[in-house]
Parts: sequence; structure tokens; C-alpha cells
Amino acid sequence: MVKETGYYDLLGVKPEATENELKKAYRKLALKYHPDRNPEDPEKFKQISQAYEVLSDSKKRDLYDRGGDQAIKEGGTGEGHFSSPMDIFDMFFGGGGGGGGGRRERKGKDVIHQLSVTLEEMYNASVRKLALQKNVVCEKCEGKGGKKGAVEKCPICRGTGVQVQIHQLGPGMVQQIQSVCRSCEGQGERINEKDRCKTCSGKKIVRERKILEVHVDKGMKDGQKIFFRGEGDQEPGLEPGDIIIIIDEKEHPIYKRQGNDLLIKMEIKLVEALCGFQKVLKTLDNRELLIISHAGDVVKHDELKCILNEGMPFYKNPYEKGRLIIRFNVIFPSDGFVPLDKLKELESLLPEREEPIPDENAEEVDLVSFDPSTYRQKASHNHAYNEDDDMGGRRVQCQSH
Repeated sequence: MVKETGYYDLLGVKPEATENELKKAYRKLALKYHPDRNPEDPEKFKQISQAYEVLSDSKKRDLYDRGGDQAIKEGGTGEGHFSSPMDIFDMFFGGGGGGGGGRRERKGKDVIHQLSVTLEEMYNASVRKLALQKNVVCEKCEGKGGKKGAVEKCPICRGTGVQVQIHQLGPGMVQQIQSVCRSCEGQGERINEKDRCKTCSGKKIVRERKILEVHVDKGMKDGQKIFFRGEGDQEPGLEPGDIIIIIDEKEHPIYKRQGNDLLIKMEIKLVEALCGFQKVLKTLDNRELLIISHAGDVVKHDELKCILNEGMPFYKNPYEKGRLIIRFNVIFPSDGFVPLDKLKELESLLPEREEPIPDENAEEVDLVSFDPSTYRQKASHNHAYNEDDDMGGRRVQCQSH
């Protein structure tokens, strides 16, 4: 049990979420609430990053589960110190957010886009066309914003891009408030309206639709990045940013990927588990595999078996593949599936069972069916738990026929 679930709720995951589920949740939310995309709510991005920083560290997560947010703040070993949200983003995305290390001064913003890709596309390779909007330097004014010599230093902020207001709070007490200059919108310069470029309205950049051909290679993985260098946002005087495509693997109804292995669940009947079977399985490239379990090879319930070289292709080495791992679910027959007079015959074919030697005072009891969901509903409705009872008052009552 966890004391509080605030960090889990921020990421939209359950307290028992795995490391991969945490990563996937953070990636989607960090892209959605990144300040470049969502400047109205920078606090949300900070909260998401803090939640991931704690839950992705096993020691911090354990501390949070036991004592909540307060335990993190009072950890005493540095747990209460949070990294910069942008540092976490850059570490996670490989510096693709355009927000760290002073890159904004030398390079335009990177454009980050998430591309949903099916498991079939990552198995067979595919080419996807993707339409994006990005900033480009206005060709009409060559990024100057207007006529030559029309740009002047903003007289309001004196070229700083910010305004400083001083409020008198009391005798000898003043408050200094800094805000973006409204006159030049933080640019430090302005252009008279009559001299502005008609194409970009003096903003020096325009929005342009860009169509990319994204090559999804065989064996690519969830979260992998595809870079288009120099195809990102442009700004006058800066090197263009990059377009970064992040692969988002869609869930498959049959196959589940684990590294280079593929996992499936297969249901078989008891007679198939004991006497052998043949099953046809369609692969991700539309081939058919005839899976054979020979007579005499017993398949146990929940047992794992594998087929070599039928998993995912290795990235950059597609002729080598992982394993296809099959987890078997043995379906047992229903009550009364065979006449009672035939049971002895069936029993004679099966391994001998052990006969217990009970104590002379042993009491005979019968097993009856039990439905946990029905029990929970009854327990909640009838207040089956009584704190005054022994063992915490937990009385399990089976249904009686």
C-alpha cells in the first residue's frame, strides 16, 4: 500500500506501474506540456518532471510510497532536491527539447513530434508521410522584419526586452517587478507599422507546412528517435533546429514486444496439452506458422515455450531475429465432462495420485465454487469486516449450493 498517489496520478499510472509504463507515460505528457507547446501552464511541466524524477528512482519511489511527498522533502539524503525539469527532459530525449545548455542562443528550436507506429510497421519497415508546421525565416524581408533601416531599438525597454516596475510598499520598502516588454513583445526592438514586411507582419518568420518522409526501419523500438537535422524552426541569425520524430508503438491485439522477443498467449484444451496438437499462427509479415506439439510432450498450464528466429528483427541487422515466446493457457473441461463409469478408465491412464493418511479425528469438508467479485460486493454491502473480530474480522464465506 502507498501512503499517497499524487505523483502516480500526475503521470496517469497505477502505483504498481512498471518502469516501462512510467517512461511511456512521462514521454507523452512531457511532449504535451513542454513549455514550447504549452507556454500557458509551465507549472504542469514542472510537476510532471518532478513526479517522474521520483518514481523512476527505486530508492526515491520506495521513500515516497512509504511516506508520501513529505518524506521526499524531508529525506535527508538529497531526495528533496529536484533537478531542473528541462534537464530531465533533455536527459530523457537526448537533448531534443531545445531547452538546455544555452542552445537557444545558437540554434533555433527543435520540433518534436510523436509518431504512432504499429508493430507490423516495425517488423516489416514502412515509409510514412508526415505533415508538420514549422517557423522559417521570411524570404520577402530576409528575416529583417521590414525595410532596410526600419528596425529601431525599443524606446520603452531600451532594447532589453523587459520592463521593470517599482512599487512602494511602505517607508523604505519597495518591490521590483520584471515583465516582458509589451511594446516590443520582448524582442528589444520594434518596427513602425508602415515599414513592416507585409508577408510576416514584422515578425521576421512565417509558418510553413513541411511534409516529411519518415522511414521506419525494421526492428525500431518504442521511444526511438528519428532526426531530421536542420529541418526544425528557423530564427534570424541562428542555426536551424532539428525535427525529431519519436516512435510511439501501438498496442497489438495478439503480440506483445519485449526487446527483440515477441510474446503471445495461446489457449489449448486439456486433451491437446496431454496428447499433442497443431496450431496455425499468422506472423506479423502475414506468413503462417504451423506449431506442432508432439504426442507425449505434455504442455503444462502457464508454461513458456519458444520458437527461435521468429521474434522481432534486430535493428540494423534485420536478418537476425529474436524469439517467439508462447505462454500456454490450458483450458480444463467443465464438470461432468465424462460419465462417472468412465472416470476409472481415465484414471488408469493417468499417473497415480497420492492417497493421504488422515488423522482419526479429521473432519470431512466439501469444496464449493467461490467468486471473489461476488464476495467483495457482499462484503461491502453487508459490512462483513468487523474490527472487533479476530484476525481483523476477515470472514471468508463460500457460496453454498
